[in-house]
Amino acid sequence: MSIPASQRIFLDNNSTTRPLDEVVELVAEYSQTHYANPGSAHAEGRQARRVLEDARESIASLLGAKPQEIIFTSGGTEAINLAIHGFLAGSPSEIALTAGEHPATVNTIRRLSSRGIRQTLLPLNTDGRINQDQLQLQNWDKIQLVSVILAHNETGVIQDIDPLASLCAENSIPLHLDCVQAIGKIPVHFNDSGATAISLAAHKFHGPRGVGALIVKEGARLHPQIAGGHQERGKRAGTEPVALAAGMARALECWMRDREQRSQKVNELRNRLQRGLGEQCAPIVVNGSQQHRVPNTLNISFPGLDGEALLVSLDLAGISCSLGSACASGSRDPAPVLLAMGCPENVYRSAVRLSLSFLNTSEEIKEAIRRISRVVNQLRS
Repeated sequence: MSIPASQRIFLDNNSTTRPLDEVVELVAEYSQTHYANPGSAHAEGRQARRVLEDARESIASLLGAKPQEIIFTSGGTEAINLAIHGFLAGSPSEIALTAGEHPATVNTIRRLSSRGIRQTLLPLNTDGRINQDQLQLQNWDKIQLVSVILAHNETGVIQDIDPLASLCAENSIPLHLDCVQAIGKIPVHFNDSGATAISLAAHKFHGPRGVGALIVKEGARLHPQIAGGHQERGKRAGTEPVALAAGMARALECWMRDREQRSQKVNELRNRLQRGLGEQCAPIVVNGSQQHRVPNTLNISFPGLDGEALLVSLDLAGISCSLGSACASGSRDPAPVLLAMGCPENVYRSAVRLSLSFLNTSEEIKEAIRRISRVVNQLRS
């Protein structure tokens, strides 16, 4: 018998988050009151333009950027594509990235390989962080772009970017940071990051789906990828989604207003979940650094089980979680990041990702521990 929707527990917040009520209301309101094309010269168009530019200014202020550095996109995938294609336009190039980047990065580079684009993998240590000792061994004079995920979507591990940013600056290499899983979970300041560009998506921090941004340092050369009008200062053609941009700004404003309380709550819930599973269905293995990770993510293995079978059983028990990136759903291959970390087969084959939100409750986590432990112990028996 299926679990009623009201009794299901959503622990897949790295795939998406539920938009806040005030965000939904704002998007609905502006969709009706500021529906005009912001590129139009009439009064309604100017009003829509004002809403769009207010959103741009708010996002820039909150993320340590200039308004003119914000390029609105349809989401994180488009922002990542724009960064990689935009910086590598022209002659055959080489890009450096870590093993286990998001599919938006990996598949974009794979498609570019027919154009002569080569890739260099930056090695990870067993904690899932870049092996800093290996950085100096790379041929930096041959690399035209570095693209690295700041907070990993599967493990939650946060990279130490400063040494990499310094090397990129020394060698005049653009640095793109995939901040899709970082913004709305940890503080991100564009100007202080050392990055040339960062990508983000509103639906990862309780904003609307269908809008994101690429923030590009003023003066950086970025080749546009969509032919059309002159929107977004000629970097991204297409009529801007005014209401969605306003919703993204509001969601980010809410995060900044409540970030300390949110982070504390979700960190406590995540730790309680980890501790409870360790007590009730050992053995478990927590994958990735437990010191350097976003507060909401738990990548956990149950050695002896098959991750796909476990996922199905958890879904039937009313637990919504995942094996990793929703963008890689359907692939039976092990998570590349776990392989790059050197996890043994019984660990990477039994890994699931549990990702929380501040909207989760203590009662939900208590019940999640009970349901997950029951499923794991039943499968093992």
